Amino acid sequence: MDEIVGLRQWRVASGVIITDDRVLLVANRRRNGGVDWSTPGGVIDPGETALSALTREVFEETGIGVTSWSDIAYQVEVIAPDHGFHLEVWCHRAEEFAGSIVVDDPDGIVIAVEYVSIDLVADWLDGSPPWVAEPLVEYLKGETGERHRFRYRLTGGPSGERRVLRLHDG
Repeated sequence: MDEIVGLRQWRVASGVIITDDRVLLVANRRRNGGVDWSTPGGVIDPGETALSALTREVFEETGIGVTSWSDIAYQVEVIAPDHGFHLEVWCHRAEEFAGSIVVDDPDGIVIAVEYVSIDLVADWLDGSPPWVAEPLVEYLKGETGERHRFRYRLTGGPSGERRVLRLHDG
């Protein structure tokens, strides 16, 4: 894809952790001071696999130790030429995990962690980017197929009107 050349590449792993019909969500403080909610996860560092990065990030952000992950539950791609980035997210579901919630994010982004009823997840994600909220909500409703892919295009600059367009799902 020529439109991706020259954009900063972000590779991220994200984890869905469900227990007792509740999903683990983290509150993220953004550079602009705003807060939004998402599943735990983060950037895959050079030399890391997606699952090793995910295991590390989930433990750092939440205190939960995951010992087994599913295959990819869903993927997200965001092309944002006006913002200079291309984001790819691989989301897995935790199959085996233990621990108590402890917020100790070394990056200082995660400021709270909560188990949220599956029925309320969409409300908690109100205000989160569509590429965070829509895939998770559809996954929890069982509306995604195996290895479902969500694609988005973000246009408009920081001083202009931002628009997010959901592209054809692959």
